[in-house]
Amino acid sequence: MAPLTMRIITKPSAPEVAATRRRRRWTLAVAVPLAVLLLAVATIYLWPLGDGRLRRSEAPTLGFADATAAAQRQVARDETDATVRPECRTQLLTHGQRASRTVLMLHGYTGCPADFQALARVFFDRGYNVYVPREPRHGRVDKDAHEFVTATELVDYADTSAGIAAGLGSEFGVVGLSGGGNLATWLTEYRGDVKRALLLAPFYAPDASQAPPMLIKPMTVLWGRRVLPDRRNGDMFYSALAQYLQIRANYKDHPVNESLTSLAVVTSGADHLINVDEAFALPGEIARTNDVPLTEYKIPAAQNLPHDIVGPASIGPAAADLYPRYLTMYEAV
Repeated sequence: MAPLTMRIITKPSAPEVAATRRRRRWTLAVAVPLAVLLLAVATIYLWPLGDGRLRRSEAPTLGFADATAAAQRQVARDETDATVRPECRTQLLTHGQRASRTVLMLHGYTGCPADFQALARVFFDRGYNVYVPREPRHGRVDKDAHEFVTATELVDYADTSAGIAAGLGSEFGVVGLSGGGNLATWLTEYRGDVKRALLLAPFYAPDASQAPPMLIKPMTVLWGRRVLPDRRNGDMFYSALAQYLQIRANYKDHPVNESLTSLAVVTSGADHLINVDEAFALPGEIARTNDVPLTEYKIPAAQNLPHDIVGPASIGPAAADLYPRYLTMYEAV
């Protein structure tokens, strides 16, 4: 028979009990907030960005008479709206009849149709009918009105404008600057009547110096849905910028457009606002999927041209070289 053993259990001292309690409180104080933080981060990164309206075109292509009337109504509305700055009114340049070619020009975030006034004339003189609509909440006397623009508004605007512009001519294409380049890309993916597209400094994502890539999804979720108080960078609002990121998140995985014949992309080597790699990579994917040529041009950094590579006041004397180049790139095939 095995000998009996005795275990002597000693009661913890008061200091030991107090120390144990302190460790437990410290553990809870750290673990609970950390768990909440990890859950919040996971929720943000897993939050779905899909939106049905951002994944389909709804606007029909109008006939020439209806398209002309719709464009003229938009021009008239801007002319009689005292809250719209005169230089920012919608522009319509037509030859009085359905042209063989028509182009839609979409300005960027915080911009307005004035940015395209000179380039629109270059295309018009080439024989195009040209439509340059004002983006929702832009070009206002209140220059901060664009803060509350939404992704749905932007897509509706681009889609409806495309339905008008496409009715003004037999061949339809689009030119877009910055956020307008984002919308032009959306049209190229979701409308089957876009034959040509010229994307000028397209904004798909900010440069890493503006926002690291790992913060794009949180920015899209938190500011795009206006969960966080808004912030601004110069004349730009985070919540409005995030609307374009939301649109970008709804691009097709395999963007097939059987009408597409050419794509062109231009950026400035001195532009530190957009992700330039994305500016070329996304159109490149569309071009490869549809087996069409992609014409690329990066304006030398030595020219020190800013993000806006269209507005006459922005590019100055460089317009003499760039405008004809843009036209040639647009008409690549």
